[in-house]
Amino acid sequence: MALPGSPAGRETPTAGEPGIAGAARAATEQPGATEKPGAAEAVRIDLEGVGKRYDGGTTGVTALADVTLRVGSHCLLVILGPSGCGKTTLLNVIGTLDTPTTGTVRLEGVDVTAASRRIRREVRRRAVSFVFQSFNLFPALTARENVRFGADVAGRDRADEVTDEVLVGVGLAERATHFPHQLSGGEQQRVAIARAIATGNPILLADEPTGELDFTTGVRILELLRGQSEQGRTVLVVTHNREIARIADRVVELSGGRIVHDGPPPGGRLPAAELRW
Repeated sequence: MALPGSPAGRETPTAGEPGIAGAARAATEQPGATEKPGAAEAVRIDLEGVGKRYDGGTTGVTALADVTLRVGSHCLLVILGPSGCGKTTLLNVIGTLDTPTTGTVRLEGVDVTAASRRIRREVRRRAVSFVFQSFNLFPALTARENVRFGADVAGRDRADEVTDEVLVGVGLAERATHFPHQLSGGEQQRVAIARAIATGNPILLADEPTGELDFTTGVRILELLRGQSEQGRTVLVVTHNREIARIADRVVELSGGRIVHDGPPPGGRLPAAELRW
C-alpha cells in the first residue's frame, strides 16, 4: 500500500487546480519560461550547461560549472562529494531557490531559468519539496502541525490522514504533539522529512537527510526514501557519505562544482539494510 505522502497516494488534480501543470501553463506566459513539448513525459529534472558564480568585490567563487543533468521519475539519485563541492548549490538551483548564472533549468518540461518569483513559488509549492540541513521547522507548531503544514501548502486532500501516516512512517507517532524545542536533533530531522513527504510533490530534494540520525534510524529513513522513488517520485539525496550512495539507482559525484562521475553505484545497488557506516 502506498504511503499517502507518495505520488501513488496523491489524488488526481481537478480541472483548474493549481499544480505543476498550472505552473507550467503560467510559466509559458512569462518571458524566458517556456515549455518543451513532451519533455514532462521523459524527464522531470533537466539541467543544461548550468553554472553558478558568486561575485564578491574583486574576487568570486564558482560554485557550479557546466553542469548537465537529466533525471526521470522512479529514481533515487545521490549527489556525492565533499563540503564545498557545490552539492547544496546544485540542489538549490534545481529547487528554484537560486538562479543559475549560465545555462538552463527545466522541471517537468517547464523552463524555470528566468521564471518570475510567483511561478518559482508555485513550483516550490506544487512540484518540489525540500529537506533542509537546518530543518526549517516552525517553532510554535507541534511536530504534527509542521507536517500538516506541508500537506496543506501543497493542497492535499485527506491532509489529516496523510499527516498521521507519514509520522508513523518516520517513527514519530508518539512525538506528534511535541514542539521542536522538545525534540532531539534527529527527531527534528525526521519531522522535516515527514513534512516533505506529506506534500506528495513529484520531486523531493534532501540535503544530508541522515546527518543527525543514528545508524538504525538512518537506515529506516533511507528505506523510506527508497520507497518513495519506487512509487514514482524523483528523489535527490545530497551526502558526503559514500556508503549511503550504495542504495542509489544513480550516483552523481561533484568536485569543484563539476560532475566528475555519473552512473550506477560501484558494485551495484544495495538494500539499505546492508549498508554499514
